[in-house]
Formats: sequence, C-alpha cells, structure tokens
Amino acid sequence: MYITTFNSSKLLLAFLIIFSISCSSDKESVSSEKSSWSMSDGIEFPKDRPLARAEDGVMLSNGTLIVADQRYGLAKINSSGQVEPFGNFESLGYEHNPPKVESGPNGVHLTPDEQYVITADVFSGKIYKSSIEKNSTEIIYSHEFGVNTAIQDSTGAVWFTQSTENKNEERLFGALDKRISDGALYRIPHNDESSSQMPELVLEGLNFANGFYIDEDTNKLYLSEMMSNRVLAFDVDISSGSLSNQTTLAIIPTPDNMELNNDGHLWVASPLSNQIYAIDIENGDSYVVFDAQTPIGQKNMQEGIRRIEIGNGFSDLLSPELTGDMPGLLTGMIIGEANQPFYVANLGAALIEVSSK
Repeated sequence: MYITTFNSSKLLLAFLIIFSISCSSDKESVSSEKSSWSMSDGIEFPKDRPLARAEDGVMLSNGTLIVADQRYGLAKINSSGQVEPFGNFESLGYEHNPPKVESGPNGVHLTPDEQYVITADVFSGKIYKSSIEKNSTEIIYSHEFGVNTAIQDSTGAVWFTQSTENKNEERLFGALDKRISDGALYRIPHNDESSSQMPELVLEGLNFANGFYIDEDTNKLYLSEMMSNRVLAFDVDISSGSLSNQTTLAIIPTPDNMELNNDGHLWVASPLSNQIYAIDIENGDSYVVFDAQTPIGQKNMQEGIRRIEIGNGFSDLLSPELTGDMPGLLTGMIIGEANQPFYVANLGAALIEVSSK
C-alpha cells in the first residue's frame, strides 16, 4: 500500500512560512527561554578542512565520528581530529571521478543495534551497510535513481527516500530549480534468506523528499519535503511498513536532514536559511536552535520562499554570501549524548563543533 501526498492551500502555506520566520527571528526572546547557538559558539572540526562533502554523519559512544566523504565513501574522525577512510569502500570499486563516475555519499545513520552504518548515495542510488567492528562494507541495494537517506528499523527493514528521478548531480539540482513531484519514500522488507528483497513504494508525489526520522517509541515517521517547505508527520506501523494520518508538523524553509535531540525536540536543517530548527513534536512549534544566517542569506531565503510558492527553484541563491562562515552549505547535524558536543554537517570540508553545555 502506498500514499499519494496532497498539496495544502497556498494561502495557508504562505501564512505559515511568514509566521514561522517571524517567530524564529526573535532571537532575544528565544535565547532567554530555550537553548540556542550561533556560528560564534562553534569551531571548525577537524582543523585545516580535511573532509570532502561531509553531508551527514553519526557519533559513536566514544565520541568518534563517521561521516560521509566523497573521496572514500565514509571517513572516521577520532577525538583528536585525525581522519582516515572508513568501511573499505575501495574493495567495492567505489570512486568519485566525474564526469565518468559521480558518487555522493549523503544520509548516514546507525542501525538500531549501533553495530552498522547505513549510507545512501544521492547520485549513484547505492545503499551501503558498513560494519563498525570489521571496517567493511557491502551494497545492500542499488536503486534506479539517487537515494537521499536510508534508515534501518528494528525489524531489519530499510526505508529510503528518492529526492527526484536523478542519476547525477546536475539532474538532482534540476529538481531545486523547479518543483518536480517525483520524490518518493520506499521500504525494503527484511529477508532472512540470502535473496534480496525488492523495495515497496510507500509514498509518491513528493516535492524533493529529503531527510526523515523514524521514532519507534511513539510510532511516528517524520519526513522533510524540501520543495514544499514542510515537515510531514505520519503514524507508522513498523511491522507492516504502512503509514497513515498524514499531517504537516511544521512549516520551515527547505527542510533537510533531521534528528531527534536528547530533549525530545526534532532538529531539522534548513540549507536555504543556513539554520537548524528545533520542532516540538507535540504541537509543531519551532525555533532556530543554530544560526549561521547572514544578512544576504536572509534576503536569499525570503526570495527562495517566494519562488518555491509559485513552483520555481532556488539553487542559484545558494551562494558563498549565503553560507557565510560555514565550510559549505548547511545540511544536517550529528547529535550524541546530552553531555557531548553536537556537530553541524554541510557540503564543505569540515564540520562545525558546538559545545552543548
């Protein structure tokens, strides 16, 4: 069974976007009531920008980071900032050598038992599973189009988003130049036998499906629909893989990767606004929890929202003036325990480390 998404009223959407921005821009009132940080609170990590397209990543219990890296597939970063390839992607013939071969490791997530890392390739469509103990990787599925994010649930099923019907970077960004409703969410059922399972279509008709999060404690699935400026929420039945009761949890500009923070708020990255939002999953209220927005970036954000409303795109607005001091375009966050720092992921060559104390 699959669900075709519906479009909400444009008038209501415009009102909610304006309301969300006006609420999040009142930084003095926010900082007095809730924890929030800015670029001045962070430092680049590792030093000297040794990474390559660190779009997403995970933190192990000892503080070690495993992040997407376009050169290696994955890179491991120890607490001292030393970087080395991780997962032995080379044994699979992995390479990034455009225009001949384009690879784009993107969403990176731990399995529920925290023994493996699941990595989605947004250009090639491959989904990788890497053993943390063995430092080895296998390809568990090769999709026809790029895969933005892949997550394994407690049953062993793997869910993944297709942002658009792209097979390279150019076509991916084409779906940011105008609204193309070919995004989708799939689920690969777990199979105890050696034969691979084919994915089931769960959602279709999405306007650039991006990051998502499965909260099995509350039986909820949250999903970023980037080119609709909204975070969707569903009731999820993990055993059957079915979704129901679609609602719009929050309206924020261009939602991207997301994670549930230790305080129960859903953190969602917004590349166009160069910020991370914290969303109350009970009522959808949101505020800016990390702010790297520049004055030019704020103008570009407002223009991008206007364009998206009429079905146009914003990729030309993602300029160095928008990203400011960020190493690259802000795309996500890496969250560990409450006493550990969090890291801001991006399309550049370093993360931003922020002390959460």
